[in-house]
Parts: sequence; C-alpha cells; structure tokens
Amino acid sequence: MSEKHTIMGGKVHVYKRPGSPVWQCSSYLAGKNRRFSTKEESLAKAKEFAEDWYLELRGKNTRGEITNEKTFKDAAERFTVEYEVMTEGERNVKYVQDHQSRLRNHLIPHFGKMGLSEITAGAVQEYRLKRMNGEGGFKPPARSTLQHEVVTLRQVLKTALRHNWLTGLPDISMPYRASGKVVHRAWFSPDEYKQLYTATRENVKAAQGQSWQWAAEQLHDKILFMANTGIRPDEANWLEYRDVEIVEDEATDETILLIVVRGKRGIGYCKSMPGAVRPFERMRDRNIPVPTDKLFPVDHKRQFNRILEELNLKLDREGNRRTLYSLRHSYISFRLLENADIYQVAKNCRTSVEMIEKHYAAHLANSIDAAAVNVRRSR
Repeated sequence: MSEKHTIMGGKVHVYKRPGSPVWQCSSYLAGKNRRFSTKEESLAKAKEFAEDWYLELRGKNTRGEITNEKTFKDAAERFTVEYEVMTEGERNVKYVQDHQSRLRNHLIPHFGKMGLSEITAGAVQEYRLKRMNGEGGFKPPARSTLQHEVVTLRQVLKTALRHNWLTGLPDISMPYRASGKVVHRAWFSPDEYKQLYTATRENVKAAQGQSWQWAAEQLHDKILFMANTGIRPDEANWLEYRDVEIVEDEATDETILLIVVRGKRGIGYCKSMPGAVRPFERMRDRNIPVPTDKLFPVDHKRQFNRILEELNLKLDREGNRRTLYSLRHSYISFRLLENADIYQVAKNCRTSVEMIEKHYAAHLANSIDAAAVNVRRSR
C-alpha cells in the first residue's frame, strides 16, 4: 500500500509509488487528474514542491493555458496504426507484434492515462524500478527486455512529437551508467563446439528406432546448419526450403548454400560454409518437403538445453548462458579466428562491423597483431 498525504484543503495529494523513493503529487483540475513527480525523497520538500506545482497549474488554468492534452494511450494507438502500415515489408511481422505486446502488457497499463507532458525522465525511471521490482504480477525482466520496452516507449513519444502533441522528447536514457562494460557474447570455442556436435551425433545413434529419433536428427542438423551459416534463431524459424539453394561458389570453388534470410530488418542474404550443405541435404531427404515447408518446424530449445546441461556447457566461464543464439556467435568468432574480412562477415550476418568489434573481436586473441604491438625502437 503506498503512503499518501493530502494538502491544500484536499486539492493536492502527495504519495509514493511502491518501490520508489521519490514522492509524487496529483490534483484533479480542468476535468482531469494530473500527476507529476516531485523528485524529492523528503516529505517536507515534496509538499513544498506540490504546493508550488498546484498553484502554477491553477494559474495556467485561469489563463486558459491548459488544454486537455493527448494521453500516452492516444499516442500508442496512433503509433500502432502508423508503424504497421509504414513498415510493411521492411520489418518482420514478429518485430511489429513485439512492439504491440509491450504496449499492451506493460506500457499502456502504466502510462496509458498519463498526459504526454507527464512522461518525464523521472516517470520513466519509476517505470524501470517498478518492472525490476517485479510489480504487477510479472517477474523482473532481463535488462535487454527492459531496454526493448523503453525503445517502444521512445517510438510512441516520437509519434506524439510528429503530430505536435508533445513539444520535446524527455531524456529517457538509463541513468547512473557510463559506457557499459564490454562483455563478449556466449559462444562455443572450437573444442566445445566439437564436444557439442559429437554429443548430438551420439544422441542420434542412441535414438535409432525410438519415438524421438526425428527430433534428435533434426537437432543435430540444426546445430551444424546454424554454426555454419551464422543465422539468428528467429531467422532460422522463418526459413522455408524454397529459401535455400545449393550452389557452386566461383570464388572458392566449393559447394555452399545460398540462403534468402527473412529477419528483423527484412530480407537479406547469406552464403554458408561448406559444412552446412550436408545437414541441409539430410533434412531435405528426411522430411521430403514441399517448397513452402519450414526447415525447422520445431525450436528444440528444451532438447538443446538438456544436452548443454549434460555436457556442463550451459554457462561459459564468465557465467553467460549459452542458447541457440550462441551458435551464431560461434560462427562469427570462428570466421574471425580464421582471419576472415570483418566487413564481409558483418555483411553475411546482416549486422555491423561496430557490433562485431565490440562483442566478438574484443575477446579473440588473434585479433591483436603482435607484430604491430611488440614494436621496439632500434638502439
């Protein structure tokens, strides 16, 4: 239950939201309940702030400066309509749906009735605290999940700005954090990767004649396919057999896969390593698909996690959890270990050189040129 005090003859309320150290103030004026953060932790100072805020608000109302502004819910509804129409064909349908689910499940329940001018940096920080404290019956989200929610919030505020419902965007960047610590993404070293695919190959042998034979064979081929293409798990889930073609690469004189990838940034292309060809052929022969069938109709997450647990590979040495995404990270790391051109790797993986340098190249020993580092002046 939040702590609450009434001042100004019952016209102003000063209260704290659960989990927040700062006081809020609210007042019903001009047909609407108006709220604002005092940004004060002291009750006495918060009351002084609330009195000044109310008197200024009442003065604006007297002068006719207060209008019934648009609410966050109004802007969210406008954003949903515009975003779906304007990005058709350029953003993955799932990416658009993710924005909508964040609004529906978290952002509108919290900010929906608030006027757009009330959504300040302090109000957004209170939202972060609420989410991280697990209020509303939801478990505390991962930092990346919370960041995605703030990105959706920013998109809605930008929509309001374009329609002149808002005079400027508040600073909603994460406070108290400098340029964050650079950590590499969980991957499998060459030896760990060999340990993984050896285990899944043995799993296939053990599954012969069992009800789970198909699942074991699919998982083994999926691991080899993803580690030799670098595609994201969500991109793999969208792949259909008609998106994959076996070709002879003129540059390397090798047989590879040419893949049309549909992901969060629309359509892209990927040229695989030769090691992806045989797993694809096995899946094609096993499933006898029509062109529109999915390559991976099942995600295999539970099966994959079980094998990682059995091999004691679920966590890397820094405590990062390995997932199917780690196969993409491994592909990029393997290419850098082989001194592949970083620009071409980025292009083939539909990402940026900056992202690869930040999250992958930073932790690979052979990305450092010893000849350039160990320079000595001649004596």
